[in-house]
Amino acid sequence: MRLEEHLRARRAAGRPLLVPYVTGGLGSGWLDVVRAVVDAGADAVEIGIPFSDPVMDGPTIQEASQRAIDLGATPAKVIADAAQVDVDVPLVAMTYYNPVHHAGHERFAASLADAGIDGAILPDLPLDELDPWADAADRAGVETVLLAAPTTPDDRLQAICDRSRGFVYGVALMGVTGERKRLATEALEMGRRCKAATDRPVLLGVGISTPDQAVTAAGAADGVIVGSALIARLLHGGGPDDAHAFVTELRAALDA
Repeated sequence: MRLEEHLRARRAAGRPLLVPYVTGGLGSGWLDVVRAVVDAGADAVEIGIPFSDPVMDGPTIQEASQRAIDLGATPAKVIADAAQVDVDVPLVAMTYYNPVHHAGHERFAASLADAGIDGAILPDLPLDELDPWADAADRAGVETVLLAAPTTPDDRLQAICDRSRGFVYGVALMGVTGERKRLATEALEMGRRCKAATDRPVLLGVGISTPDQAVTAAGAADGVIVGSALIARLLHGGGPDDAHAFVTELRAALDA
């Protein structure tokens, strides 16, 4: 399944896009969480591959990643497990460059493709150093999603939008991932700037925590990525049913 093609089709149908983030390997039921959020209306699912030094992630995702590592999660195991998820939306792996470099570009891209993972997000791999990985990913049929930050100048934003595949990830605020009481003011400007630079789907993520925030952010872009608010529920004893209920709430608000 092609990530960008799928998201474009859903956008064309007038649907605000919703992509939940699930930490791979977070307990034995993490695949059931992926199935639950899809059943609740996710348009794609971002699967976090745990890494010991997640520089973009705040305390919630860091804790989830460490917990998953303590339970034996490795990049290879998470990818192999993801191959067992039979869902009708694309999966996108989110990890850092170190595991990709360690495995080798071609091998890592092939492992994602073989597992049915349609896209990849590597937040610590800058545009200027992207080509060796992104070219290998392109050849394997894996779409590399690039991130744009509120501080990104216009010319670089255009280059990011042009080189991104699948969608453009607009970072809604400066700082690490995590729940916020209110949507950052720069989020709407980030959505507007990205939409002006590309026809590729634009999703806003980082700090989008509630249904109301999701609706406001999606109004400035094509949709949202919600991670920490979902993972916090799982860390505090929640399971697939809790994930389903939360994503159902987000979906209902976006569709209202």
